[in-house]
Amino acid sequence: MRRDKEGKGDISQFGALTTALAATIGTGNIVGVSTAVAAGGPGAVLWMWLTGVFGIATKYSEALLSVKYRVKMPDGLMAGGPMYVLERGLKMKWLAVLFAAFTSVTAFGIGNMVQANSISVLVNESFQIPMWITGLILTILTAVVIIGGIKSIAKVCEGLVPFMAITYVIGCLIILGMNIEGIPDTVSLIFNSAFTGQAAMGGFLGAGMKEAIRFGIARGLFSNESGLGSAPIVAAAAQTKNPVRQALVSSTGTFWDTVVVCAMTGLVVVNSGEWMKGLSGAALTKQAFSDFHIVGPIVLTLGLLTFVFSTILGWSYYGEKAAEYLFGNKVIKPYRYLWVMFVMIGSVLSINAVWTFADITNALMALPNLVSLIFLSGVIVNETKKYLWGGKLEQGDDE
Repeated sequence: MRRDKEGKGDISQFGALTTALAATIGTGNIVGVSTAVAAGGPGAVLWMWLTGVFGIATKYSEALLSVKYRVKMPDGLMAGGPMYVLERGLKMKWLAVLFAAFTSVTAFGIGNMVQANSISVLVNESFQIPMWITGLILTILTAVVIIGGIKSIAKVCEGLVPFMAITYVIGCLIILGMNIEGIPDTVSLIFNSAFTGQAAMGGFLGAGMKEAIRFGIARGLFSNESGLGSAPIVAAAAQTKNPVRQALVSSTGTFWDTVVVCAMTGLVVVNSGEWMKGLSGAALTKQAFSDFHIVGPIVLTLGLLTFVFSTILGWSYYGEKAAEYLFGNKVIKPYRYLWVMFVMIGSVLSINAVWTFADITNALMALPNLVSLIFLSGVIVNETKKYLWGGKLEQGDDE
């Protein structure tokens, strides 16, 4: 985790990791988990957790290729990601263009408007603060940070991400501690229903093993973005001696996002028993945390506020680099201004359609990226043999 001062890159390895975590730790870690439990039963939590465990390998591979095939731009900053991997590694420029186009567009949906809307709605429902006021504050904060580019974003994320993740996990542990006698039954229920399904009870309609697997994996991937191709874009900016060093750091992001943060939310939601009342999504999350007076609502609101803001920052960089690949660095400033404007728009609109649109473009992003991972798997193995298994992890990329 220490800084590679002699390595090539724009930001520290820790800065790259926290920026990637900023983008991945968002509403999916809170609302997405509740959606999975409501549709697939408590067993979905285990399948979501396993998705995170296996996703570590995918994240490692993505980051390795991204650093290996990154390029230095005319302004001296690094640029990388699946679009450069597809172009330089597979010589498939057309597929690289498609990935960049999908990324630059989908960023406005899942990384911007959906996030801004979720927090403005929560604040309005919890504290009766008008959505436009929340949107205005969020817009100003976003503008202050992203106008400064990746170094400014990484600097904020290095402080914000550890604080928000640790605070949220501690908050969840306090909530679970308030009902500690129910934890053994909660864990047992999660494991049993993961392989047998969950019978109908209370307002819960019941779900089979297939639903537990389907919704657990879907929400897990939505949360940690393994295979999506987004996190490797910021991994390419890391100051690192060789691709494997940054790949190892980046791979831990999936662990923190899903194996830790999502698991905490899942335990709180299942432990509360509110999922049996037929609630879903944000309503289920809010009710589950509200059961624990004072502590619960504070943990939820603070968690969503910080998670949403950090996601908007992280995804702004992803979208910007994809647009830069398509149109050159002249598009960077207009893209940033447009990004800030859409934060305000997303805060005040009802955007159910954006969720559907974002899900589709997310899938379209993943497909080209997965092609590169499959066809360049030999490169991943060779680089790993050279630096990790060959004991050359401390050496530079050109040695």
